[in-house]
Amino acid sequence: MNCKETEKMIPLFLQDALDGKNLEQFVEHIGKCPECKEELSIQFLVAEGMERLEAGNNFNLQNALTEKLSVADSRIRIHRGLQHTLICLETAVAVAILIAILVIFRL
Repeated sequence: MNCKETEKMIPLFLQDALDGKNLEQFVEHIGKCPECKEELSIQFLVAEGMERLEAGNNFNLQNALTEKLSVADSRIRIHRGLQHTLICLETAVAVAILIAILVIFRL
């Protein structure tokens, strides 16, 4: 993912609208690109900061952004685990079907 694609995804990330591969690529790029991370920080400050100020809440935006990225990492790990589980289940079903065919046709 390049910087232009990443910057377009920032609003989606802030709205928790990224998932799967897009979320993974976004977080990976943000972790490696200081310019995109700075843009994320600015947009987060504007969106989240204004909302929290209007609500009268105290906040630490840097900690809030770090927490949001941490939650995204957790979602990515869960997604990967589910993908691996699905692959294992698909393999088990394929093996069971093959065994059933062999038993039925006594091969």
